[in-house]
Amino acid sequence: MAAERSVQQDILLCDLDAFFASVEQRDNPHLRGLPVIVGGSPATRGVVSTCSYEARRFGVRSAMPTARALQLCPGAVLLPCDMERYRRVSEQVFAIYSRFTPDIEIVSIDEAYLGLPSGKGLAAAREIHRMVREELELPLTIGVSRNKLLAKIASEMAKPNRVGTLWPEDVPTLLWPRPVELLPGLGPVSVQKLKGIGIATIGQLAATPLDLLQKYFGSSALLIQRSARGIDERPLETVHRVKSISEEKTFPEDLADEEAIQAILMEQAESLGYRLRARGLLARTVTLKLRFADFSTITRDRTLPAPTDSDLEIYQTARELFALHKGRPPWRLVGVRVAGLGAGQQLALFDSSRSARKEEELALVRDRLREKYGDAVLHRARSLLKPRRKK
Repeated sequence: MAAERSVQQDILLCDLDAFFASVEQRDNPHLRGLPVIVGGSPATRGVVSTCSYEARRFGVRSAMPTARALQLCPGAVLLPCDMERYRRVSEQVFAIYSRFTPDIEIVSIDEAYLGLPSGKGLAAAREIHRMVREELELPLTIGVSRNKLLAKIASEMAKPNRVGTLWPEDVPTLLWPRPVELLPGLGPVSVQKLKGIGIATIGQLAATPLDLLQKYFGSSALLIQRSARGIDERPLETVHRVKSISEEKTFPEDLADEEAIQAILMEQAESLGYRLRARGLLARTVTLKLRFADFSTITRDRTLPAPTDSDLEIYQTARELFALHKGRPPWRLVGVRVAGLGAGQQLALFDSSRSARKEEELALVRDRLREKYGDAVLHRARSLLKPRRKK
């Protein structure tokens, strides 16, 4: 029942700690040691993007409404997102990763899996950690193992700002005594279901008969049990094989606010549109990913009439998919992926509307403003895209 072992590669999960807040504290020394929240304004129903560890001690978490975060931590320093600056710093971090391996799977702006030759991972992780600290003055946690799941868990166990390992042979002694809450993607509702049938530790979950788990988790039961046993056969999706670009967010607590979900979809669409335009790519398909409180996950996609790199079109498509397939709240994860990528430049067709052409022109202007002044200049555009309140 022990975890399966692969001798092909060591896998590193590199996760920049409280990334946006860490960049702000690094660049503004007077913020160091203070509770920092990076996110939207409470006046516009904004949500927390990232918060420093000083703020987390007050119970502040990402995806929490900013108004609630400020109630929990009234002395916090609230800052708007400066995504362009964060992307520039992220590129510097990823440049360090590329000194060690070309096998990099980008998970998000602050997280990536790296593949190293078997037996080389831990030494590389320690050196990467040192370089990021000394060259960029940023905290970084790295988990090292033989598969992506165990590397992710090793990273969670090592936080913050350390290097940790969780090898397959150590699963029975190091992982199985831990509470089931440690398993990635296992939300509060699923945890309560497990505890209701007497399963509190990962080891107990690993030993539970599959047919019993299927009564409570259906088709997800096998995945949950394999995760408890440390088994993960997913390959690295390296930059050389990427056929899609995605943004997703897992909430530390299940989220039931539809407007907050739509605001996150809007931010994800803006990021995807910018990344497409920066690479000279157009996308033909938009996919919505939703994970519910019971750990069930759905993906729903839509093929567009024509390839696009438009923030607005990606957002509107994702929002429509959400409206059709949102099911019953709360939600555990939301994400948007664009696929069917191809090189090219989006052109306004002769019969396209004036508003569509105007949106394309504005997108180019916003990109230039991002590059010169950072993400703060985009608040007006975001307010235009904000879902209308129901009357």
